[in-house]
Amino acid sequence: MNVDTQEHLPTLRQLLLFRLHELESEVHAAAVERASSATEADMAAVIDRKDEADAEQRGEMAARAEQRGHDDLVRCREALRRLDDGVYGDCRDCGQPIPFERLMVQPQAERCAPCQAEFERRTR
Repeated sequence: MNVDTQEHLPTLRQLLLFRLHELESEVHAAAVERASSATEADMAAVIDRKDEADAEQRGEMAARAEQRGHDDLVRCREALRRLDDGVYGDCRDCGQPIPFERLMVQPQAERCAPCQAEFERRTR
């Protein structure tokens, strides 16, 4: 972990906690939207194909948003765990410090930018 990161650990923790609460709200809202879309489709007595397709599409979009939010929640909780374990700020792959600027933008980052790019390339 570099010196800038060490000096700003309380700020980074606050960013992670803020993001955690934000994500919890987003996941909850997506779950409510998905349930609402399903209920709408079930409750409609007469529904045309366009309405049915629209409700299905909104439900699918809400489910994807809920999954993305859940995945982000997991990454945020893992970052807080790394912070508590004293290994926060080091790249998971190469072990080098993740630049402070990257952590300020994406505090849950577990890889430096080059390793993240390589990871994304490999997992496509």
